[in-house]
Amino acid sequence: MKKVLTYGTFDLLHTGHINILRRAKEYGDYLIVAISTDEFNAIKGKKAYYSYEQRKAILEAVRYVDEVIPENTWDQKIEDVQKHDVDVFVMGDDWKGKFDFLKDYCEVIYLPRTVGISTTKIKEDLNKANG
Repeated sequence: MKKVLTYGTFDLLHTGHINILRRAKEYGDYLIVAISTDEFNAIKGKKAYYSYEQRKAILEAVRYVDEVIPENTWDQKIEDVQKHDVDVFVMGDDWKGKFDFLKDYCEVIYLPRTVGISTTKIKEDLNKANG
């Protein structure tokens, strides 16, 4: 079985998220998604609309996702790749080159983002509409 791993906050699930999950799953048989915990988001200076548990439940309902694990630190990626026997690490191309250190452990692929959609844009548009 070929395992794929990706990371993200996955707040306010949108078509861009679905596209990257679908495309990531195409690289293997089993997709693991590591999502930022609320505590880790706080360290990063981010605040998700949905809690970790809510985001986890939403992602577990997406047909492309086989397993959801917590992301607690920036430095856990090598450990996750080894612990879960990951063959392919997938991230959006806005992170291109940032995870090349994982090439010693698995294949690393950067996928193009969906143009015109992001959680940040959704939040900005909602603030404009309500402000």
